[in-house]
Amino acid sequence: MSSYEIVQPATVPTEQFNTCETEVRKLTDRLGCTEMRVNQVVVEPDEVTTPHTHDGQEELFVAMTGGQIAIEGDVHEVPEGGVVRVHPDTVRNLCNHTAETHVWLAFGAPPVGTVQNFGEYVVEE
Repeated sequence: MSSYEIVQPATVPTEQFNTCETEVRKLTDRLGCTEMRVNQVVVEPDEVTTPHTHDGQEELFVAMTGGQIAIEGDVHEVPEGGVVRVHPDTVRNLCNHTAETHVWLAFGAPPVGTVQNFGEYVVEE
């Protein structure tokens, strides 16, 4: 394994999250990450990802464009380049109540679960 990798997310095929329609590009394997999970999340206008927590996994979100994130149900505007850290037990979801596409990088650590099913995605009932 190389000591570094450079990945252009646009070259990675998109998939859909298993709980909503939002597109995701899974970057973990392409980057060779072993200590964290990395995804690019594309949130189209009027899309909302599923509110969730992660069992034992802290998440960090970087807004590549301006974006919106709901923390415990409260929507926060995040400017382009803004960074949000979320505790594993805190309910969060990305949302888009605008006419513009929002693009995020999402990092999860430690890397619990598998690359395909990372972080024990916990959806509140």
